Amino acid sequence: MKLISAIIRPHKLEDVREALQEVGVKGITVSEVRGYGRQSGHTELYRGAEYKIEFQPKIKLEVAVSGDQEEAVAEAICNAGATGKVGDGKIFVFDLEQVVRIRTAESGEMAL
Repeated sequence: MKLISAIIRPHKLEDVREALQEVGVKGITVSEVRGYGRQSGHTELYRGAEYKIEFQPKIKLEVAVSGDQEEAVAEAICNAGATGKVGDGKIFVFDLEQVVRIRTAESGEMAL
């Protein structure tokens, strides 16, 4: 089992969600986060004053999948989340040792 964590642009969330459904993902967790990488910060003008925006708003997706879905899910996120510009995000893949569904106490891939 794998845990796939992806940081994407906020306006690409719906495209990525649809792409994940097409490859058979049953559920995702979405969080609003802020950060920076190569995109770094930028300056904005607000009421005549210049402000430096250092942390960019992003969306963090977390998806738990069986090992055989890993590549399809990563590819779906890549294709749907890309704009071709700096700041598109990253995908991280972690090994998932155990999953337990709280309601039924099912464990392993049955809990996904």
